[in-house]
Amino acid sequence: MNYQQTIDYLYASQPAFHLVGAKAYKPGLDNTYCLMEHLGNPHQQLRAVHVAGTNGKGSTSHLIASALQAQGYRVGLFTSPHLVDFRERIRISGEMIPEDTVVQFVADNRAFLDELHPSFFETTMALAFWHFAQHQVDIAVVEVGLGGRLDSTNILMPLLSVITNIGIDHTEFLGNTLAQIAEEKAGIMKHHIPCVVGETQPETQEVFLSRARECEILGEGLETTDCRIWFADQCGYMRKRRLKEVPACQLQGVYQDKNQQTAFVALQVLRNICRVELSRESIAAGFAEVCTLTGLRGRWEILAQSPLTICDTGHNGHGLRYVAEQLRALISSSSLQSSIANSPSPIAHRLHIVLGMVNDKDIDTVLALLPTEAVYYFTQPATSRALPAEELQRRWQQLHSIANRQYPISAFSTVREALAAAQETATKDDIIFIGGSNYVVGEVLKDMPITN
Repeated sequence: MNYQQTIDYLYASQPAFHLVGAKAYKPGLDNTYCLMEHLGNPHQQLRAVHVAGTNGKGSTSHLIASALQAQGYRVGLFTSPHLVDFRERIRISGEMIPEDTVVQFVADNRAFLDELHPSFFETTMALAFWHFAQHQVDIAVVEVGLGGRLDSTNILMPLLSVITNIGIDHTEFLGNTLAQIAEEKAGIMKHHIPCVVGETQPETQEVFLSRARECEILGEGLETTDCRIWFADQCGYMRKRRLKEVPACQLQGVYQDKNQQTAFVALQVLRNICRVELSRESIAAGFAEVCTLTGLRGRWEILAQSPLTICDTGHNGHGLRYVAEQLRALISSSSLQSSIANSPSPIAHRLHIVLGMVNDKDIDTVLALLPTEAVYYFTQPATSRALPAEELQRRWQQLHSIANRQYPISAFSTVREALAAAQETATKDDIIFIGGSNYVVGEVLKDMPITN
């Protein structure tokens, strides 16, 4: 098989969550242990940072990996999903896994895979760990696929565990409350392994503290020296001072402030508790060049300047709340700048939103968050999980009951058609935003040349 045939085999023979949703989810670690044993237990050779969370775990993973790369380490990075190319999921020091490596791995192990029938994610993770072990990476940064406690990646015994935040998502697997979801995410915490928690709420903090006591990483008092859990949003590193030295970052979304703080605390713990050699200069360089060093895409990414065109992979209520706030601020600041310019008739910047979603998200919550003062181009990504564009439009109209000719809405059967309509309608001073789903962003990044 060539590379494309190999990828087609993986999609066809093994259930993939990003294609079929819940049917691909296989809770439990039995298949993973079988895969690891078959491959010689490569996970046992890895010094790892294990990253879970509802949102931000991808960005946080990339930030940590980038700083370690800047220090000169050979860094394995395993994330999901991919946006354009399957190989984005598995990188060593920013370089995607070679196509021929993917082909050879499947060819060598196909008989075993056919017999075991692991999920797509389980096989992909096994490939990543095997690849990292073969190349003897110094540190692997591993993003959890879904949840934590029963996720395939939870076979790791890492140097450090990181939990970015807790939001309502994947309720059919993880629970309907923040506390229940936190229980699943907290499952990556291990005995005597330090842990950084990025954001807490009243419903989740006690869950993390209780799990920390079980894992013996919480001292008798929160300020004791034997405490090995840190809450990045409360007291900063070591619970003694707020973070005032988080370096400037290449990522521009306002929500990235929280991810940067979480990553910064994690890197301090790696340096001071796990004894990983890591300079302040490397952390600063890693943050400043995170997209360049690791290949991170789709996080408040500017695709064009005129009209200003931005895409973002936020795809649930917890994540899109920050995106919506930044869009409103962007429109407000643009209008203000036009007025300050003493134009006889200030430019009315309009927001154009190309939006598509998958059908297992809390659609109404997302739609309620997004600005109503925008021209909408509802669409659907090329996946069986996509919510039909007409249904998305209908639910928007039902939720908002708006019939305003100044802000029309329309539906398109493909992302390409929706974006073309937005580009044709928008003036050079308008703003186009593309999002709602990783799949929508992925299709745009595949088709649209970068012009800035």
